[in-house]
Amino acid sequence: MKSGSSIYRSIALDLAQRIINGEFPEGTKISGRSVLAGHYNVSPETVRKAIALLRIKNVVTVSQGKEITVISSENCYSFIEQYKSNETVYSLQQDVEILLRQKREIDAKLEALLVDIINYSDRLRNLTPYNPVEVEVPETAPIVGRTLGEIRLWQHTGATLVAIRRGTEIIVSPGPGVKFEPCDRIVLVGDSQVLKRTLTFITHES
Repeated sequence: MKSGSSIYRSIALDLAQRIINGEFPEGTKISGRSVLAGHYNVSPETVRKAIALLRIKNVVTVSQGKEITVISSENCYSFIEQYKSNETVYSLQQDVEILLRQKREIDAKLEALLVDIINYSDRLRNLTPYNPVEVEVPETAPIVGRTLGEIRLWQHTGATLVAIRRGTEIIVSPGPGVKFEPCDRIVLVGDSQVLKRTLTFITHES
């Protein structure tokens, strides 16, 4: 739904376009506010604001008897161009505000996930002999492009994969179908030797 500001500006724009099209030549008297209000299905006050905008741009004059007269069709062109420029700037501002709001929402979700993982890791540290560790997958690692189910990580290392950090994305409790990508940081739990066994496995696995 358009705001009140958008409505009266749109009416002013429509009247300017009608003047350019010759519907209201210079010197023509335009219908009063009440008639225009009925035509556009708005209040007389909204029409008054629209006419005031055209008067400021020297498109029309308004007599003390509230008679509206067209004085310049040429000024309509500059008014329409200015309107379009303002609309473009406003649209860009709206896009930026939406993107910033989305970024804040994503940042908040990421922060919440990180807190959950940290808390989860802290709890696991107290469950001996399990110790959470984090390992980065080298770009040339044989597991790149393969799934968790294919490499059988737990069977070869005794490590349980609890999360994958991929850039700003965090995959919690990844399933067997998740594929490893270069530079993934995998969070594992296992005994005191799990880090050594995992590093050996992911770099030499065949």
